[in-house]
Amino acid sequence: MSLAHRYEPKEPERASVDARAGPAVLEFGAPWCGHCIAAQPAIEAAFAEHTDVHHLKIEDGRGLPLGRSFRVKLWPTLVFLRDGEEVARLVRPTTPGPIAEALARIDPPASP
Repeated sequence: MSLAHRYEPKEPERASVDARAGPAVLEFGAPWCGHCIAAQPAIEAAFAEHTDVHHLKIEDGRGLPLGRSFRVKLWPTLVFLRDGEEVARLVRPTTPGPIAEALARIDPPASP
């Protein structure tokens, strides 16, 4: 399972995010953020069906370049990427449904 449980204290370079192949989700937030903590059960539930999606929790803050390059204003913000391109975005999700829908856009179910 690729679900991250801890925030990365050092953000990756934007060029490495843009160059990443396949499905990925960037979760911008902070470990002390109440909205971020409240969103975790919904995020975990939605990711249960998408174990191949790379998930990176990024500890964001004022002036940090990666969050600013994605124009993050509120936490948590989930940016859904496919081959480095943004496909969907959710801000302060509270239920698994919208997260699962966005995950399906970057990681469609396998054909039978």
